Amino acid sequence: AGLRRKIKHFIRKAIIYGTIVTALSLTILVLTLPNIDDLNKVTKAQSILVKAEDGQIIGSFGDIYGEYIAYDELPPSLIDAVIATEDRNFQHHFGIDPFGLLRATYANIKAGRVVQGGSTITQQVAKNVFLTPERTFIRKLKEMLLALKLEYRFSKEEILSIYLNRVYLGAGSYGIDAASRRYFEKSARDLTLAESAIMAGLLKAPSRYAPSSDPARSRKRADQVLVNMEDAGYLTKQQSERARKELANSMKGRKPNSQSTFYFADWIADQLPEYIGNVDDDLVVITSLKPEWQSIAEKSIHEVMAKDGEKMKAKQASLVAMSPDGALRVMIGGLNYADSQYNRATQSQRQPGSAFKLFVYLAGLENGMTPDTTMEDEPVSVKVAGGYWRPQNYTHRYNGTTTLKEAITESINTIAVQISEAV
Repeated sequence: AGLRRKIKHFIRKAIIYGTIVTALSLTILVLTLPNIDDLNKVTKAQSILVKAEDGQIIGSFGDIYGEYIAYDELPPSLIDAVIATEDRNFQHHFGIDPFGLLRATYANIKAGRVVQGGSTITQQVAKNVFLTPERTFIRKLKEMLLALKLEYRFSKEEILSIYLNRVYLGAGSYGIDAASRRYFEKSARDLTLAESAIMAGLLKAPSRYAPSSDPARSRKRADQVLVNMEDAGYLTKQQSERARKELANSMKGRKPNSQSTFYFADWIADQLPEYIGNVDDDLVVITSLKPEWQSIAEKSIHEVMAKDGEKMKAKQASLVAMSPDGALRVMIGGLNYADSQYNRATQSQRQPGSAFKLFVYLAGLENGMTPDTTMEDEPVSVKVAGGYWRPQNYTHRYNGTTTLKEAITESINTIAVQISEAV
């Protein structure tokens, strides 16, 4: 009997002290939670968008934010798509969804791995805006407490608006408007049902499902979002089928962005300070690159390397194409940007070779020669220190009397040397 009394006394004390410690810990956590008053303020670094001649984005640097879109300006289809896919009980829970947590736990145990998350949209706002992505119990507890605080302070409409205007949606784009302009070149206010499904699909894994990186995977994910919307009662079977057809049309002809354009975008970004100085504002840079030509060049360079690379003992290649007015139309700095960001078109050093003949011929023209001036294409011997220099043509053949126009067309070495010696 005495031992039982001691055990009961110990248990009572343990409960009291445990309750006190828990209450103190929660109080400390609550007091150290971040301030949510400035939730709508965005602090970001300068962003730079590099576009091709036709307006297609070929590179971005920094964080891209679009216009803040209020809840009542968001397309209803987007709101429905996000709630159906991310948090179906959003309008009814208090920031934490116990049933959602139980459902996710059951699904994860059944699958033997994490296949569902139990976080609400409010919890995602708390995590994305205020907390780190570390997976610890304390961080999760802070996330839940912050979610309760957000629900107390803001309406459901405000929380959803904050979420969609702050969430990362791939390609350096933060917020629904920046992503809409990035992927569809329109304001988020004008998104169609199919486009809303694509946007909602991005929330799971932005880089993986971005239409710019993998159109086929993006469409498949958007199709699942439409299934979710139908299942949640936001769409009828007929509306879902119409949206699916629209989705097929909107993704038709879409191709993944060519990584080779990143070489060019990097080169542009490196030169900006020289052109514009130190500017803190966001920048949009329109360039002369032609994406269609870039794709053709990329395909060609890979075909050549597959055919002749090993034979020529070449492991890398680069290519530059310019129009007669000097506009740069194509730049490929290597075979694979992901493997190597070193730009062999602009950063590697090599002998100028025949490119230097331009300066030699210009010197000749400035000293009275004309395109019709003739010279003898024949063996040449030039006295230099220590002996004689005897340059030859690449073909080891000589054409006799030749005009300068013909000589530069054929890139004849002997004529270029004679011009150099003459002037």
